[in-house]
Amino acid sequence: MPISIDHNRLQQFGSLEFLARQVVEGFITGLHKSPFHGFSVEFAEHRQYNTGEAIKHIDWKLFARTDRLYVKRYEEETNLRCQMVIDNSSSMYYPVIDKPHIDHPNKITFSIYATAALMYMLRKQRDAVGLSVFSNELEQHVKPKSTTVHHKYLYSILEQMLEPIGTDVQKPTFATDILHQIADNIHKRSLVILFSDMFESNKKTEDLFQALQHLKHNKHEVILFHVVDKQHEIDFNFKNRPYKFVDMETGEEMKVNPSDVKKDYIKAVSEFGQELKMRCAQYHIDFVEADINNGFEQILLPYLVKRNKLH
Repeated sequence: MPISIDHNRLQQFGSLEFLARQVVEGFITGLHKSPFHGFSVEFAEHRQYNTGEAIKHIDWKLFARTDRLYVKRYEEETNLRCQMVIDNSSSMYYPVIDKPHIDHPNKITFSIYATAALMYMLRKQRDAVGLSVFSNELEQHVKPKSTTVHHKYLYSILEQMLEPIGTDVQKPTFATDILHQIADNIHKRSLVILFSDMFESNKKTEDLFQALQHLKHNKHEVILFHVVDKQHEIDFNFKNRPYKFVDMETGEEMKVNPSDVKKDYIKAVSEFGQELKMRCAQYHIDFVEADINNGFEQILLPYLVKRNKLH
């Protein structure tokens, strides 16, 4: 059963953190009405008491209701370290929209809202979260923490990224070099969640795959959300008339009728997609094609599946 989120209701709110909460709560409500009813999505406000621990943190009121011993969780406790990684290169600003928003996003806006929703879930589960943002350089690298102040700081970074930039700003993707750098900077075992369209024009495809493999260093778990506008970037659905296509990272222009190149384009994109999926399977990386037009369930459910496997 599809999981429905009332995006029109969300649009009246401005705070990214509040929007993230609404997305998650809508998702959880839908999840309980779906075939996944009973799936473990409870947020961890308590954990089971372990024999030998000090009893001063036991929640005796909860014991009276459940006849089971639980310990209250505190700010410093964490179950999981998660490093969120967002590709902020110019190609992620496709499609070019005057005012992208949660109901009508481009790739970067979709990635930011999805990251915010995942951060909300991580926060509620007392997990530590960090944030890396890259384009042709590593723009941000914030190590994981689980405090309220830290989460507010991460939301402020994401909100700044929602501010519009000029279409003349060209930031190429140096994913290969930067992913190696990020992998070197994550020292403790973590869940790494990457949002990227995986466009890399300056390196060989093999080099890009090696950078993905490097993310598995130190036994990290990795989810790659391959962010695409499927209708245009994968299926190449354009009207049968001349278009001027512009490379958002180099400014290079090409005038062409889509019907003249559609067959070859789809073949090339399909081959790259299949190889990307194959390499991710080979490296034990969870691969999820994330179509920006299909909402956030496609992000939250794979995350929950992964997290439940890790615990």
